[in-house]
Amino acid sequence: MGDLWVFGYGSLLWNPGFVVAETRVARLHDWRRSFCMSSIHHRGTRDAPGLVLALDHAPGAVCHGIAFRVEAGHAQDTLGYLRDRELISSAYLETRQEVELAQGGRQAEVLTYVIDPAHEQYCTLPLEDQAQIIARAVGGRGPNDEYLTNTATHLHALGLPDPDLDWLVARVRQIKAG
Repeated sequence: MGDLWVFGYGSLLWNPGFVVAETRVARLHDWRRSFCMSSIHHRGTRDAPGLVLALDHAPGAVCHGIAFRVEAGHAQDTLGYLRDRELISSAYLETRQEVELAQGGRQAEVLTYVIDPAHEQYCTLPLEDQAQIIARAVGGRGPNDEYLTNTATHLHALGLPDPDLDWLVARVRQIKAG
């Protein structure tokens, strides 16, 4: 097996959870980052679901994120860890995608988790509805708004702001302030 690269666009940006040898800003074409997955484990519950980010197929779209090259000798452990973390409810599909790496523009194949649009946890909601859910939901890994804020903050630190996430951060703060 060659190098294992993993594409991070949400919580992996700030909490990869595996041994990283290299990080590169990357662009994934024809997918968009979206709060299109109802979260019944990590950021919500079955009774009060939250929302988490997923990659939703969108021809012509581009999602900026990070390609993580896994430290040599850790690929199998990383795959096991990511499958336990990301495939908890089978709403994500494990795929391999081509990304364009920054600093040279070369291509790399990355392990990428995308939403299954046929899964019951797939949803498409207006931004205001997303904000209302994110402001209130809490799951096994903590408050839903913490997930949103951490992701938006890390995207800004990378020079990759996401206007929808920025709008959601501001709106969720308004809702929580009351």
